[in-house]
Amino acid sequence: MAQKKSKTKKTPATGDVATNKKARRDYQISDTFEAGVVLVGTEVKSIREGKVNIGDAFVRIERNEAWLYGCDIQPWQTAGEFFQHTAKRPRKILLHRKEILKIQEATQQQGFTVVCLKIYFKGRRVKIQIGLGKGKSHSDQRHDLKKKTELREAQREVARFHKGR
Repeated sequence: MAQKKSKTKKTPATGDVATNKKARRDYQISDTFEAGVVLVGTEVKSIREGKVNIGDAFVRIERNEAWLYGCDIQPWQTAGEFFQHTAKRPRKILLHRKEILKIQEATQQQGFTVVCLKIYFKGRRVKIQIGLGKGKSHSDQRHDLKKKTELREAQREVARFHKGR
């Protein structure tokens, strides 16, 4: 009896493609959402190569739709002029209606902003993680840095204590 040969599929790049480290430093993130993005084929290929910058990316709600602004996806090198995409064009974000309404209510009344935290692949799809957060003041940032250094020093002391035994 002959066995069937299974076709192996090429798996796309997995894991985080780009992260926005400034977002957690500059904003106090309260809620996070996972969303899909409407992309063109050359944009997906550029994201697979890691040619994306989300340092200035933010989300705005317009006419009950979520749009991603400031996300810089570099053009794909091997594509011709006709098939190329624009690097910093607004991209539509796919969210549930309840999530859009929650984000819209928070940004209008409470002074929240929506920033892009990371871009990653989930299966074959490109997903983004967006965060709803309030901006930190300079003193808040200094306080967080102080807590971080104190925690690091405490961990070093514990490591020295256990090493000496």
